Amino acid sequence: MATHLSWHPDGNRKLAVAYSCMEFQRAPKDMNYDSYIWDIENPNKPELTLKSASPLVSLEYNPKDSHILVGGCYNGQITYWDTRKGGQPVELSVIEHSHRDPVYKVIWLQSKTGTECFSTSTDGQVLWWDIRKMSEPTEKLILDITKKGNLDLALGGISLEFEPTIPTKFMVGTEQGMVISCNRKAKTPAEKIVCTYSGHHGPIYAVQRNPFFPKNFLTVGDWVARIWSEDFRESSIMWTKYHSSYLTDAAWSPVRPSVFLTTKMDGTLDVWDYLFKQNNPTLSLKVCDEALYSLCLQDNGRFVACGSKSGLTTLLELSPGLCSIQRNEKNIATAMFERETKREKILEARHREMRLKERSKAEPGKEEDTKDDKAEESMEELIAKAEKEFFEIIEAERKRREQEVKKQDEEGQEKEVSEEKEIHSQV
Repeated sequence: MATHLSWHPDGNRKLAVAYSCMEFQRAPKDMNYDSYIWDIENPNKPELTLKSASPLVSLEYNPKDSHILVGGCYNGQITYWDTRKGGQPVELSVIEHSHRDPVYKVIWLQSKTGTECFSTSTDGQVLWWDIRKMSEPTEKLILDITKKGNLDLALGGISLEFEPTIPTKFMVGTEQGMVISCNRKAKTPAEKIVCTYSGHHGPIYAVQRNPFFPKNFLTVGDWVARIWSEDFRESSIMWTKYHSSYLTDAAWSPVRPSVFLTTKMDGTLDVWDYLFKQNNPTLSLKVCDEALYSLCLQDNGRFVACGSKSGLTTLLELSPGLCSIQRNEKNIATAMFERETKREKILEARHREMRLKERSKAEPGKEEDTKDDKAEESMEELIAKAEKEFFEIIEAERKRREQEVKKQDEEGQEKEVSEEKEIHSQV
């Protein structure tokens, strides 16, 4: 499958595509490990073949030097190429000091040298690298939200977010459905994990800050896409409807603050314009008859590339209305995000107040504890409570229907008896 896409930073003609088989232990024996750089004006033959010792899961152009690409391998290694030297990798990370699982995401950092990057994997680590010295990572962080630095308790990383205008912060989307917000410059490893955002039932395949409003970010996981605000951790401020098909990737438009795109397992690309409508996508396009797994927009927002399960990459051109900023769009989008954040804060405060009242009624002899950490129920308790209520509703409905059937039977029997009496009386 086409697992990752990256546009050439200095032009709109070249597209690097990583190919891998992500089905555990189902890769064919004769599987091709190559990935390719394509010229979109010559789609029949790749411009350059990138050789690798293991299939590539992620691949990124260096924004400071477009001849350099870095890739994350299925076996956990990091590798890089210099296209001036051909398609053979210049250097590989030492496998003993690399990730233990596939490298789902690798991102270049905005360093002075332009040689630094960082990566994440489902092994529960974030590793920082300098391609001038690939023998070992320059820094590492274990994604243990208990802040004990225990790799056995770490959450697996699936997606990464780094905004160059906020160089000390980054975000990790995990396979457990949680986003971890981190600060690289914190003094201790425990302090580097700042906070978490929970809202998905499955792996978070994409997390990306809005290019116009960096405190608002987009996530995709399970059957829904969510928009969050850093100012509010309890829940997302906006979300799409639940789809019948799993969502696999998402990205903001680089030119319109209210537009984002998502790909789905049914082969559909959805374009959402929240200024136009919020209940349904503005445009829904069936790209192919197989699952789409990746997408990437050009910097001008005009072209979008989608990668599918079979390795097919489809290039689409958006209409001018979807890639041209509208009048007052920034101001309207700002007002919308702030309004929704405020609304969610009010709702959460109200829910917290109701929970405290319920708790005080259930425990009249105990003092009310207004601390948030004690007022909040754990996710497990909430799920268990929801399951219990669901089954109670089902059971109540079943009993109600049984009583209705019984009542109808009794009424039918009474009617038959009364009819028999009438017949006898007439006789």
